[in-house]
Amino acid sequence: MQYQSQSVAKLYFIAAIGLFLGQILFGTVLGAQYIWGDFLFPAIPFNVARMVHTNLLIVWLLFGFMGAAYYLIPEESETELFSPVLAILMFWVFLAAGAATILAYLLVPYATLAELTMNDLLPTMGREFLEQPTITKIGIVVVALSFLFNIGMTMLKGRKTVISMIMFIGLTGLAVFFLFSFVNPSNLIEDKFWWWWVVHLWVEGVWELIMGAILAFVLIKTTGVDREIIEKWLYIIIAMSLITGLIGTGHHYYWIGTPEYWQWWGSIFSAMEPIPFFMMVLYAFNMVNQRKREHPNKVAVLWAQGCAVMAFLGAGVWGFIHTLAPVNYYTHGTQVTAAHGHMAFYGAYVMIVLAIISYAMPLLRGRAAANSNKAQVVEMWAFWLMTVSMVFITLFLTAAGVLQVWLQRYTETPMGFMEVQDKLQIFYMMREIAGIVFLIGLGVYIYSFFVDSDGEEATA
Repeated sequence: MQYQSQSVAKLYFIAAIGLFLGQILFGTVLGAQYIWGDFLFPAIPFNVARMVHTNLLIVWLLFGFMGAAYYLIPEESETELFSPVLAILMFWVFLAAGAATILAYLLVPYATLAELTMNDLLPTMGREFLEQPTITKIGIVVVALSFLFNIGMTMLKGRKTVISMIMFIGLTGLAVFFLFSFVNPSNLIEDKFWWWWVVHLWVEGVWELIMGAILAFVLIKTTGVDREIIEKWLYIIIAMSLITGLIGTGHHYYWIGTPEYWQWWGSIFSAMEPIPFFMMVLYAFNMVNQRKREHPNKVAVLWAQGCAVMAFLGAGVWGFIHTLAPVNYYTHGTQVTAAHGHMAFYGAYVMIVLAIISYAMPLLRGRAAANSNKAQVVEMWAFWLMTVSMVFITLFLTAAGVLQVWLQRYTETPMGFMEVQDKLQIFYMMREIAGIVFLIGLGVYIYSFFVDSDGEEATA
């Protein structure tokens, strides 16, 4: 059954895809700047391009999560959204604030931006991933609270399910842990300690609940497997994710002046983090194998299965590769970290947002349960172009990172940072080629929305 208020999700999904395109465009600019250091300088310096690239990633995923909630919560609750007007209003507020912030990064020197937004009254700027002006952070809090109020009231007046409850807990955790972005101690060790309460507890904590809930919803809708079976899997996976993810925060505390017990706690629980991701692979493929019907939206199932596999590889395997303290001592902050980050974000969060968009958008656009077969074939091409190119990006960055560790940190005659960067150019060139292929894949993905049953561009 479809609910009219679910249509607000369409706005969020369209914005998410647009911002995703912006993120990848700036990613290719960054890749080029690794090869040609003065590329687009001084118009777009490296630090600005990186800030825009990472901030767009966060913002478009938040749009995707909010759109997913506005789509699945009414359906799970079997009732209309509490206030579609509030959802639409907050959409425009969030989009305007996000666009203004990105433009400010590009047009105004960062120090000047801090002065213009009166950062000195409540200093929160200048930290990686949390570069947003304080006024933008306050706006994000307002949007998040309005969003939680809206979906919370929707759940209160309707049916309560495991999926909706886990989704709500994950989104509430997202909002709560973002409040630590306002904690900005002058002591660098204290700053890093609390900084990870946003960055780590988002991506290796509460975001995993959101991912698990969306994955369960898509699998229920596309396989017809009994809800009870999927919910039992979900309970186990989420419990393991939280236990390993929350305590695993310690793997960021090895070398910043915190007590040495974090080497043990961080190593042990971080080493266990691949377990829930491996369980997610088994879960997704078992549900598809046990399906009671052949759903016409085959590409949504492909995204769901791909998400489980790539999340296990990126977040699980590549995370485990360098999470143990004796290894992390050498690899932290190298291209090995970048390799892990790229595949983990793509596998765990990009792909799950694309899965729910792939499932929901045909319904939101009045195209029954799925797009045409031709449109799905085009989208499958996009899936493989993006996924395979991300695998190569990860492999090239891993090779660059291993060589970087050897030349710069491990050998008895270590070389200087910039001298080592020159040695890595071949990997950066191959990474840039793979990044361009990823951008092409994203273009194919966007094009798939405009293909109708005749393979021509859709008119509606």
